[in-house]
Amino acid sequence: MSTTEMTFGIIGGGILILMFIWIVVALHMSYTKMDVIFEHLKNSPAITVLAFWRHAGPWGRLRLIGNIADYVTSPRKGIENGSISAEDIKNLPAPIKRKLVFCAGE
Repeated sequence: MSTTEMTFGIIGGGILILMFIWIVVALHMSYTKMDVIFEHLKNSPAITVLAFWRHAGPWGRLRLIGNIADYVTSPRKGIENGSISAEDIKNLPAPIKRKLVFCAGE
């Protein structure tokens, strides 16, 4: 096996491991922290509309966490059009915000 093949193999394996870690973190948050997230974001219509994804299985929960992470990491557009409450984003606990930013990849 050449050095180039080994390098690409290591990079590809690293990417697969990081994807698995992302899925585990997102599913853990969606199954354990979702009640806390919805309690803190209850005044944001864009978030409450997404609540039906809670009952759509693991893929629905991944989509839900991804959408919430997107709203939390870049709330400006949602705040300007009134679909997200700035107070809700500000009052979200810091550990949950950090995990959501990790899930959003920013």
